[in-house]
Amino acid sequence: MKTLDSMTTMGHESVTHYYDQATGLKAIIALHSTVLGSAIGGCRFYDYKSEEDALYDVLRLSRGMTFKNAACGLHAGGAKAVIIGDPKRIKTRELLAAFGRMVNRLGGLYYTAEDMNTVEADMEVIYSQTPYVVGRKSVSGNPSPYTALGIFRGMEACAKEVYGSTDLAGKVIAISGVGSVGACLAGMLHQAGAKLLISDVNEEALKRIEKECGATIVGVNDIYAVPCDIFAPCAMGAIINVDNAKDFKCRIIAGCANNVLVNNEAGDALDQRGILYAPDYIINAGGVINCGLEKEEGGHSKEKATELVKKIYDKVEMVIAIAKAKRIPTYKAADEYALGILAAAAKPT
Repeated sequence: MKTLDSMTTMGHESVTHYYDQATGLKAIIALHSTVLGSAIGGCRFYDYKSEEDALYDVLRLSRGMTFKNAACGLHAGGAKAVIIGDPKRIKTRELLAAFGRMVNRLGGLYYTAEDMNTVEADMEVIYSQTPYVVGRKSVSGNPSPYTALGIFRGMEACAKEVYGSTDLAGKVIAISGVGSVGACLAGMLHQAGAKLLISDVNEEALKRIEKECGATIVGVNDIYAVPCDIFAPCAMGAIINVDNAKDFKCRIIAGCANNVLVNNEAGDALDQRGILYAPDYIINAGGVINCGLEKEEGGHSKEKATELVKKIYDKVEMVIAIAKAKRIPTYKAADEYALGILAAAAKPT
């Protein structure tokens, strides 16, 4: 993968590679757009198989953040960071501090936040080196419950469209990934009376959700084809392609994972099968809404964050309406909506 070619194709403003010899930190920050303001996007800590895989992930994730932040109404651009390596083995205060210095060099163009394998305590260490951090415990806090709430509300909107009611009681919901967000979502769905099927590579997490929510554990490779009402992808992205789109035995796909579709053709394949796909950056915006309020006029409050996140129901409903009116798949409807906001903001005044 050639970085500049990929940036040109996807519309990125900059991509920064960073190596710190003292700590061994290897990281990439992809700044996709600052049209709407300084960019916000989480820092993902993951043991990628190759640098090319890390670059592919951060480019797609950062572009998704631009669309997400635009669609959910934040005055913020889109970016993302990845730290390459096994967090269980190499994560240290020193390494996180080095990452904080990397963020600081961008001078406020990028605000970092929690993501996969980074937590509130990590943000505090990063904050010791740079003010450009959102989602700190003392301010807006852990975004996972807000992301889960947005997914839950989005599922209700999808259920209203497909099943004629927002009631999720009795619905069979398959959750692929029960990490921070997936576990929160499982708890909400259990309280709503849904029947849960779960999968994850983390056996401890599975056993906990099995006990707390009466969930049934399914194999990681089997979860995609289990008969269910709603499939919720809540782990890594890029899991639905043209080939496996035919395997899903559900009527709705709605989850917290980013970049669920490998490409547009995968979205077309789901649409052709009559499966309602809730575009990822529309339904999973709860976390960034919560963190992003720190930069908005008036600042953050739990009440304001909760109120705005609940409105993800309306956003999902709107995207479905656009798709139906224009007879296009929902992923295209979401893109048209976000691109319209960005185009309006980019017009000279």
